[in-house]
Amino acid sequence: MKFKESETAELKKSTAELKEAIISICAMLNKHSKGVVYFGIEDDGRVVGQQIGKSTIRDIAKSISDHIDPKIFPEIKVQRILGKDCILTEFTGHEGLYSAYGRFYLRAGEEDKKLSTNEIGRLVEKKKNYIYSWGAEASKTPVSGADVSTLRLFVNRGKDAGRISFSFDSSKNVLNKLHLIQGGKLLNAGSALFHRDNSIEVQAAVFAGKDKITFLDIQSFRGNLFDLIEKSEAYVKEHINWRADLSGSRRLEIPEIPVRAIKEAIINSLCHRDFTNPKSNEIAIYRDRVEIYNPGQFPYAYSPEDFIKGNEPSLPRNPLIAETLYRSEDIEKWGSGLRRISEECNSAGVKVGFRKNMNGFTVIFLRSDISAIQASGSQRINKSVEKSREKSREKSREKILRVIEARPTITIQEIMQSLGLSHAGIEKVIRKLKQEGQLKRLGPDKGGYWEVTQTPSP
Repeated sequence: MKFKESETAELKKSTAELKEAIISICAMLNKHSKGVVYFGIEDDGRVVGQQIGKSTIRDIAKSISDHIDPKIFPEIKVQRILGKDCILTEFTGHEGLYSAYGRFYLRAGEEDKKLSTNEIGRLVEKKKNYIYSWGAEASKTPVSGADVSTLRLFVNRGKDAGRISFSFDSSKNVLNKLHLIQGGKLLNAGSALFHRDNSIEVQAAVFAGKDKITFLDIQSFRGNLFDLIEKSEAYVKEHINWRADLSGSRRLEIPEIPVRAIKEAIINSLCHRDFTNPKSNEIAIYRDRVEIYNPGQFPYAYSPEDFIKGNEPSLPRNPLIAETLYRSEDIEKWGSGLRRISEECNSAGVKVGFRKNMNGFTVIFLRSDISAIQASGSQRINKSVEKSREKSREKSREKILRVIEARPTITIQEIMQSLGLSHAGIEKVIRKLKQEGQLKRLGPDKGGYWEVTQTPSP
């Protein structure tokens, strides 16, 4: 393993550099609200080892506690690396601005920059108006309240993306490695991400015209963030127009708004919302536009263009949620969401706008001329698309039945890995097959097996 310093990682040859390490901790907290420090590794990545005595760990913890304000409680442990003892210090903090030895620092690349009085004032304003401690506070939800299937799927996706190095063994261990539990309870961020039975809500509606006077459909979704992302994306995809491109050897279905841009806007709206605000996230589909709103003010003193152009560092309102979504590759890179939305829309020739509201932020996709076509033409396109989707669903049903028939003890997770289908999609198909009497589940969830009562056609 090659070790390298970054904006969230510092390497120290030994605890003789403890003061410099504490300054780095302060700088990383002020920039990213988290980080790691290794003792026993040179700054060029060479592992040299750290001499460890009876009080070494205690002395490090005491120095951090004495010299960083507000206080933090890092995890400090001995780690064996390339046959040598090193010390790993992992830390998080969401309490505003941190100081080390009475001074304030900010991480800039691999360096720790001392802040001037004016810079301190600006950073205080930014954090006061945007980042808050809600996610790092303990919720009322016990660790047992985390949805196991969501956690398993999350870990597998993170491993496939190369952003998670561990396998699922238990909910508690996984959540602990993600720093999402405290005293047997999920942190608020952990509850939002993995507790299925929570009050986070997305309201979605389709309107007949260009205003909210007459609606054609209205729904409310509740669940954890992964559920809400999936349900919200499906809702928008279902209610926008698609066209069929028959110019090539294969039929292509092309949406009027890029699907990747839609998903990016939905993820951003949930990741960066203000969870202390009782207002729901909203999806509003009008005749001429699609609006995705989140109840959370845009970062203080910034404009959307600052992030689209990449001129400013990321400033996530909910760092723990952002970090977790990054690990599952739902977020590609902190601070890149608006730029990705803009790039996807520019490539597709779709106009997109961003609006800072008094108490929130809205992404606005302008719908193409296809939304104004005559009803008959629209119906032909929608029928064609639905026919194609039905064919795809039927193929999925046949594949799932064949896999189960070949191996009756197979789990849903193993079906996912075998066929590359989503967990929610497989569960939906299995429910339908049970209702139609084509599939039965015999025995307990663990140790039971499937029985195919009707063999799929060849």
